[in-house]
Amino acid sequence: AEFTASGLASVVLQAGTSDGMSPVAADKVTVDYTGWTTDGKMFDSSVSRGKKATFPLNAVIKGWTEGLQLMYAAWSFGFTVAPREYLAALETSDKSSRISLPGMLVFDVELFSIQATPKPPPVPEDVAGVPENAEVTASGLASRVLIEGVGETRPSASQTVTVNYSGWTLDGELFDSSIPRGQPISFPLNRVIKGWTEGVQLMVVGESRRFWIPAELAYGNNPPPGAPAGMLVFDVELLKIS
Repeated sequence: AEFTASGLASVVLQAGTSDGMSPVAADKVTVDYTGWTTDGKMFDSSVSRGKKATFPLNAVIKGWTEGLQLMYAAWSFGFTVAPREYLAALETSDKSSRISLPGMLVFDVELFSIQATPKPPPVPEDVAGVPENAEVTASGLASRVLIEGVGETRPSASQTVTVNYSGWTLDGELFDSSIPRGQPISFPLNRVIKGWTEGVQLMVVGESRRFWIPAELAYGNNPPPGAPAGMLVFDVELLKIS
C-alpha cells in the first residue's frame, strides 16, 4: 500500500489510463464503491444497490476527498481511511440517515467519470471604472452589452429571471459567481439590489451585459457583514424570463 502524510493508505486494484484527468476537490465524480469495517462487515455499497454515486468531491469524508484525487478515470482503488469517526453514507443529504462508524474504514472505489468545475471568469479589463462606451441611466447605473440577445421581450420588475452572473469589486476581486458552481440562479427581479432590478430590465434573453452599479444601488459604502462595499461590477447573462 501507498501512504500519504495524512495516514490515508491505498492500493491500485485496476489501473486506468494515466494520461487521463484526475479530479480536484471542487469537481463532481461518479463512482461505484463498497465500504467495510476492519472486521469485514460491509456497511454500504453502491454496487449492491446497482446505482452509481455522483457527488462533489469536497462534500464527502476527508479520506475520499484526498484519495480520489490520486485516481484517474477508469481506475479502481482500495482505500484505508485513517482511524477516526466518520460519517460514511455518501449519497444522502438526510443527516438522520447517515451512518456513523468509529475506527478505520476500508473502501473499494471505481472512478467512472469526472465533471470538472468551470473555472472562475477572468477579471474584466474595464473593471476599475465606467468606460466611455458605457450607457448610463438617470440613476447612475452604467452598462454595456457584451453579447447581443434575441427578440424584444424584456422582464418586468415583478417577473422571475434565470441568469448566470459574476461580480467583482473595482480592484478586480471576484466576490460571487454562478459560473464555478455550474448552476444558474433564478429570483424575482424585485427582490435583489436596485441596480439588478433596474439593469436586468434592460436585457433580452440570450444577452450578456456588464454593469457598473453605484454603491447606492448596491449594498452601500457601509454594507452589512459579508457584502461588498462601493461600486460593484457584474457580468450578467439572461437565460430565461418567467
